[in-house]
Amino acid sequence: MLKLSQITLYRGRQCLFEGASLTVHAGQRVGITGANGAGKSSLLALIRGELELDAGELALPPDWVMAHVAQETPAVAISALDHALGGDEEVATALARLVEAEQAGDGEAQARLHQQLELLDGYAAPARAASLLSGLGFAEADLARPVSDFSGGWRMRLNLARALMCRSDLLLLDEPTNHLDLDAVIWLQGWLKSYPGTLLLISHDRDFLDEVVDHIAHVEGRDITLYAGNYTRFEAVRAERLAQQQSAWQRQQEEIAHAQRFIDRFRAKASKARQAQSRLKALERMQLIAPAHVDSPFRFAFRPADKYPHPLARLEQVSAGYGEVPVLRGVDLGIEPGDRIGLLGHNGAGKSTLIKALAGESRVTAGSVSLSPDLVLGYFAQHQLETLHLESSAFDHLRRQEPAITEQDARDFLGSFGFIGDRVFEPVGPFSGGEKARLVLALVVRLRPNLLLLDEPTNHLDLEMRQALINALQDFAGALLVVSHDRHLLRSVCDAFWLVDDGRVTSFDGDLEDYRRWLADDARRGTSASAAPAETGTSRKEQRRQEAERRQRLKPLSDAVWAAERECEKLRATQTALNAALADPVLYAGEAAARVTELTCEKADCDRRLAEAEDRWLAAMEALEEAEAQA
Repeated sequence: MLKLSQITLYRGRQCLFEGASLTVHAGQRVGITGANGAGKSSLLALIRGELELDAGELALPPDWVMAHVAQETPAVAISALDHALGGDEEVATALARLVEAEQAGDGEAQARLHQQLELLDGYAAPARAASLLSGLGFAEADLARPVSDFSGGWRMRLNLARALMCRSDLLLLDEPTNHLDLDAVIWLQGWLKSYPGTLLLISHDRDFLDEVVDHIAHVEGRDITLYAGNYTRFEAVRAERLAQQQSAWQRQQEEIAHAQRFIDRFRAKASKARQAQSRLKALERMQLIAPAHVDSPFRFAFRPADKYPHPLARLEQVSAGYGEVPVLRGVDLGIEPGDRIGLLGHNGAGKSTLIKALAGESRVTAGSVSLSPDLVLGYFAQHQLETLHLESSAFDHLRRQEPAITEQDARDFLGSFGFIGDRVFEPVGPFSGGEKARLVLALVVRLRPNLLLLDEPTNHLDLEMRQALINALQDFAGALLVVSHDRHLLRSVCDAFWLVDDGRVTSFDGDLEDYRRWLADDARRGTSASAAPAETGTSRKEQRRQEAERRQRLKPLSDAVWAAERECEKLRATQTALNAALADPVLYAGEAAARVTELTCEKADCDRRLAEAEDRWLAAMEALEEAEAQA
């Protein structure tokens, strides 16, 4: 097991940990959470041996093999496949020595190395590396390309594949989803769920944490607290503690009222019933966890725009892209105030191209983009972090955009994004990626836009800032078009989804769970097509029609699963509250025997109803899976 005992760690003058302890047993999957700057990455660096303790002890089994994602990749000439294959050092070394033995004509060494590769299953290693790269979004043609050909984000994917290739006992991952799109995030989630070793994972993606980890190590106040369960369970437990304080309770009610206003507004949109179901589920969960965010330093809102013209923008038979062959072809759509659209589709399908075409940053090769004269565009993309003036302060950037703003108004506004005190006057050059992203978002919010174009807005943002952004977007009155791998954000702020596929943009009739199934089906269709192209006569249009019909047939069963899951969530929340009430020593003091009996009976009834609800959920899931297998 991994054991930290009474550790103290300084980075410069800042004390990150003081007397902190943590024990992680073999096979556990631990998500590490906490505010930016709390010490999460330093904790992993300490475990990797890159930092030394100021006090305390760190114990690791001496035979454990550790894997992590390198932060830099030299521009080497080896192929992407060989780079990933190098993560399995035993196999890579044996293969290199085999080549040397073959060149030297050493038959005895060749026989010994062949035997070693057989024991290591080394002959399957290239196929394993290719599978990892495919899951992370690399096309087959990319496998032979040299590492030096790839951009920084794709090199990080190569490093991730190399780390996953390692036969490790302990895997350390620090924000592995930052450079991935939604498809790759879903694939990585599945891979990690089957990883047999011990996992320490830093992530600000709540859905990813919920699916992958079974413990949460929360870093706060120079200490580390380990919680059993996934992130949602951690938030519920932490919320119970915070809700005991009157001030926390009062702010929780404000969050609940905020969510309820959104529910009331959204229920009126009967034409989007399926999205309403998904959103209501997300909002109900938000209502349960809201107290965990009452101490968030981030609270902001979009001020109303001056005008909301109809339409805000229209694309007519637009083709767009960067090379000779356009990525998008014949796109015909309009955007109206109140539209809240999430873009889905494979990596490279054209989601960012569509965003950039609307923002005027992508070349339109055919058709026309018509923007209203009263359009006020708020555009956020990761490359905008690089356009910040590194020698200027946050205050300088805001005043450059709005010269008439007063110093106090600027302080108040930037403070809602976490820039407190004299931090607003410090140069942004040394800012972290999260601080730069918050500043760019602040500048977008200050524009009072009526159309928001957001391309991966949550990269580098911690969980508290992501929740604040979701709250602000839910009350945003204009139109929203967003690309994101954060499924919680997509569920919480989008009313509808558009699918970007095969150069076209079409309405996607379903939610994110339907999209996950669409990805799996699309992968199977691709495998079948590559295996027997002569037998494939169905057009992609016909395939999409058949898939829509399939989803419609399965809808009653998936709705039954959703209803059963919702009932289980409510009963678990009630069960948690009853357990907390029965564990309160005050209950057993004085003349409270009747209340104890009452709560005990309620707890027994809740346990019974939860067991019945879980049985219904299991039956519904089995029925759905059987129907999916037959469809």
